[in-house]
Amino acid sequence: MLNRAVLVGRICREIELRYSGAGVAIANFTLAVERNFKSANGERETDFIPCVTFKQSAEYAANYLKKGNLCSVDGRIQVRTYDGSDGQKRWATEVIADSVNGLSPREQESNNATEGTPASSFGREVQLDDDIPF
Repeated sequence: MLNRAVLVGRICREIELRYSGAGVAIANFTLAVERNFKSANGERETDFIPCVTFKQSAEYAANYLKKGNLCSVDGRIQVRTYDGSDGQKRWATEVIADSVNGLSPREQESNNATEGTPASSFGREVQLDDDIPF
């Protein structure tokens, strides 16, 4: 049997970091992942997938990733039940992430970057006639 989920998408809201009673870091976030196909009206639909990660991955995500960052998640899908405040049984489906990796380039920490270098080209649209040394 195999239960594996590999996702690449953008973080929808700031990551929520908390600690269990035993001191284990737990991070919750939602990943927006576009579908590979367009709908009947020509637009791409997006799935909003809840993710949970633990320990070092949780602390990394909370400290280095923020809303809007592109990231990859590698993990498994988990379905669980719980009783709601109204006494009804509820179902939750989420990805339990074994690893979370940021894919967005880090913001420039200083304005000393030389114009035209690959690092300063991130965040702007590059035209085919731009002269960017690689």
